[in-house]
Amino acid sequence: MTDLHWMTATQLVSAYRDKDLSPVDVAEYLLGRIDALDAQINAFCLVDPETTLSMARASEDRWMSGEPQGVLDGVPVAIKDLVVSKGWPTLRGSKTVDPKQPAEHDAPSVARLRENGAVFIGKTTTPEFGWKGTNDSPLTGTTRNPWNLSKTPGGSSGGAGAALAAGYCPLAIGTDAGGSIRIPASFSGVFGLKPTAGRVAMWPASPFGTLAHLGPMSRTVADSALFLNVISEPDARDWFQQPFPQVDYTWDLAKGIRGAKIAFSPRLGWVNHVDPEVEATVAATVKRFTELGAHVIEADPPGGDPTSFFMTLYTAGAGFLLADYPEEKLALLDPNLRALVEASRSITRKDFQQATADRAAYGAGMKAFMATYDFLVTPSTAVAAFDTPLVTPFDPNGKLWTDWTPFTYPFNATTQPAASIPCGFTNDGLPIGIQIIGRMGEDARVLQASHALERLLGLTERHPLNV
Repeated sequence: MTDLHWMTATQLVSAYRDKDLSPVDVAEYLLGRIDALDAQINAFCLVDPETTLSMARASEDRWMSGEPQGVLDGVPVAIKDLVVSKGWPTLRGSKTVDPKQPAEHDAPSVARLRENGAVFIGKTTTPEFGWKGTNDSPLTGTTRNPWNLSKTPGGSSGGAGAALAAGYCPLAIGTDAGGSIRIPASFSGVFGLKPTAGRVAMWPASPFGTLAHLGPMSRTVADSALFLNVISEPDARDWFQQPFPQVDYTWDLAKGIRGAKIAFSPRLGWVNHVDPEVEATVAATVKRFTELGAHVIEADPPGGDPTSFFMTLYTAGAGFLLADYPEEKLALLDPNLRALVEASRSITRKDFQQATADRAAYGAGMKAFMATYDFLVTPSTAVAAFDTPLVTPFDPNGKLWTDWTPFTYPFNATTQPAASIPCGFTNDGLPIGIQIIGRMGEDARVLQASHALERLLGLTERHPLNV
């Protein structure tokens, strides 16, 4: 059982079917691992063994009777502490949230997981209200990267990324309004997909509007494909969820990308700083797409730097969420988050409408660009994981998290599917991610490209030595 913690969701389901493993044995083992290791990593803000084992026992009964409830029956899943789940509080990493709040409903993704028999292993840490790309909060403290405990795992789904890298669970829910799935996937050496906007239902609605996405995180692409099958099922509570045809993302996953046309943009035409090791590793990886039969052309998308309009919309979302808080609550916030809220007060109606118009123009240009290419490939982040609890490895008076995440938030603005896949390591042994962006609605193709690259690189069996 020593390698049980590295088993994938698909392997666990197969073992349950063959009765080689029990969901109870797996849950007990992983809870023991969390208990032994998480004091130093801090990936979970809530672990509830009684609930987890109750779900595991119910799953075991279904498997023993030959009647599994769904495609993830018995598979342990971690839920980010921004995503509501019945019976557990959702504190959002904030001292301003009432810990005695009622927990009467499941978010759509959690409801679909429950319907498919998943076992909830706990809730993962997040920076306060998921506002930044690192993972510490006033409520839950600092989450650390299993590859190097002095480094951040990235954020805001950093607890999810750390949990996967530490072998606590095979699947974790992530959310992403500016890179919050792809940043921790890159820093933590796991896979994460930000689906096309409207692919996965979200409720309650995010204050960041259509910048926000919810998606799968896992250690393998195949597991995220299976995961997406479940969480992409429809839910009427999300008015924005699109009526996409229900597809099986695991079907034809190994189709490959022979003949695909790939645009490689090492700096998107405007990014000033990329760490040399990151840039070299990604460039070397891109050349290997030709081994998969793809055609690679270096090309930058149009539109230039979207930071200004993105940050207007993002800051306005933070203000909408928090600006009306009384002073006693504002005083409890992460100081940098409070500064963002204060900045929101100067955004005018004209500023907001101009940013919305600029976003529309940027998205139209990107859509036209993607008509020529099947995929756009970039680094996932401009740097590898850096010391925690810094918000940025650069000038602390600079642009905080956006100065080292220039490759992620543009695709929240365009709402395209985008994934981060591990592609190598720094000389210090820290993971490096490469980002694959697809056309609107072509999540299945992004998964196919990611799977093909994952198999070519063969990095899924490499795990942190610290755990």
